[in-house]
Amino acid sequence: MHRRFLIAGAIFGLTAVILGAFAAHGLKETISADSLNSFETGVRFQMYHAFLLLILGGFDFLTEKRLNWIFYLLCSGILLFSGSIYLLSTSSLSEINFKSIALVTPLGGTLLILGWAILLLNFIKLKKK
Repeated sequence: MHRRFLIAGAIFGLTAVILGAFAAHGLKETISADSLNSFETGVRFQMYHAFLLLILGGFDFLTEKRLNWIFYLLCSGILLFSGSIYLLSTSSLSEINFKSIALVTPLGGTLLILGWAILLLNFIKLKKK
């Protein structure tokens, strides 16, 4: 078991549920439908990757070095991808123009893709039984 994966997965899962409820009940009437849809995309991707962290936390088929890479790529990707979407989709409420951070979203997505790619390569390298 990998405690940090389990803790990070639980934190990201918990905050995804809170943010999803906030979007459904608190933001529904205050931001546009497109912005709400974007916010919900951020929540969905955060939850998908929270599940992945929880799953990886229970397995021991990766080296510590590869686990570190995957952990940091996924956590950074979640924060940059979902976090930037949250800020961009609620910018009308805060009167702060977050458009200058719009390039952070694809950077976060790229980090998530890299985490998945490293995981895939490790699955391919697993010995067949």
